[in-house]
Amino acid sequence: MAGGDDRARAGKPPPPPPSGDEEGFVVADKALHLLGFEFTTISEREVAGRLPVTDTCCQPFGVLNGGVSALVAESAASIGAYMASGGRRVAGVQLSVNHLRPARLGDLVHARATPVQLGRSIQVWEVQIWRVDPSTGECKDDLVSTARVTMLAASPTRPEEMTGHEASIKKHAKL
Repeated sequence: MAGGDDRARAGKPPPPPPSGDEEGFVVADKALHLLGFEFTTISEREVAGRLPVTDTCCQPFGVLNGGVSALVAESAASIGAYMASGGRRVAGVQLSVNHLRPARLGDLVHARATPVQLGRSIQVWEVQIWRVDPSTGECKDDLVSTARVTMLAASPTRPEEMTGHEASIKKHAKL
């Protein structure tokens, strides 16, 4: 198989945009933003972004903390579920994360959440986190973690309940 066929069959995401101070990144999740996560895609079919693995994200042995991977997974799935439900309030009801390979201090990782099932009240999302090759900007064959997130979409969010983050998500989402 050719490299492009391998990527498609392995479910690898396209390469993330280059690092830097590009305009248009969304502060859609305050906790992720504080860790340095930048969203690159927000829609009802995909939520993606990148995270530089810094000392703040690492456990004492210099590798990405599994809790950070879980935070990335649930946050990305929550934003996707929010978009897919038409702005209804969503809550995670199940999170299962498999940590497969370490991402080390100094690495860049790319996360991509996609829906598995979009029901009226229950949604299931898959989230994969890949290491990015710094020389090419493409995702390596190193799948760092994979997660399955089950979300409950409840009542619609009323305008007075929207935070600045929700308004930012709606403003920047590609629907």
